[in-house]
Amino acid sequence: MTAPPTAFTTDSASPLVQLGLRHLGEALPVLLDEARQQQVSYETFLFRALSVEAQARHGRLLQRRSQAAHLPPRKSLDAFDFSFQPSLSERQVRELAGLSFVQTTTNIVLLGPPGVGKSHLAVALAWAALEAGYSAYFTTLTALAEDLEEAGRKNTLRQRLRFYARPQVLVIDEIGYTRLGARQAPLLFDLINTRYENGSLILTSNKSFTEWGPLLGDEVLASALLDRLLHHAEILTINGPSYRMKERLPLLQDQRKEETSHEKEVKQQHQPR
Repeated sequence: MTAPPTAFTTDSASPLVQLGLRHLGEALPVLLDEARQQQVSYETFLFRALSVEAQARHGRLLQRRSQAAHLPPRKSLDAFDFSFQPSLSERQVRELAGLSFVQTTTNIVLLGPPGVGKSHLAVALAWAALEAGYSAYFTTLTALAEDLEEAGRKNTLRQRLRFYARPQVLVIDEIGYTRLGARQAPLLFDLINTRYENGSLILTSNKSFTEWGPLLGDEVLASALLDRLLHHAEILTINGPSYRMKERLPLLQDQRKEETSHEKEVKQQHQPR
């Protein structure tokens, strides 16, 4: 029995579309050509066809979940230059990428000066968790604090705390760039306390823990927050140069050489003969 002309199209009359196999309908002409040329078995053809649909659905689902998670563009550990940051243990980072920290609700704290790759690693680990089927959400400390403060004014704080407590992995980026207000610091503590042993946090900060007291404006509150945060935590400290300066370093070195050479020439010209 020969299939009608609309059998393998992507319009609404196609059985593939009616069955919800739109991606397969788009790929089928190529799959059929390959099957004829390679003379594959029915089982192989069926596996290839269903794999195309399954992969497309997974990609579409991942895209929706990444948008809901507010994740920045995808980062990967393979794109991270560990040789540029020798103080960081690549083995430790790749072990974390195995995502056992999510299962044990362990927190990850990335410390170091600006530009060393803290956010890159945080985003890469969040993407790995998302791709593995875990829920995740990304925010900065400034955005988080402002959102919780606004929720407090609108009497919706409980709902927002539940929202931030829900993801299995919550990334809070850029801790230390701005001081929290008097009403914001207790709200951050409430969130950390709510997530304590219930979900993993990935935090990045350019401040050492001893500087978190002034950051929160309350040493006692900072101590209580750190007590919960660090009870189950992996701390990665990166002491190295900025990636943002990596490409500019050769230019700066060349410029410095030229300046030094010019200084020598000027000095020689003014030496007494």
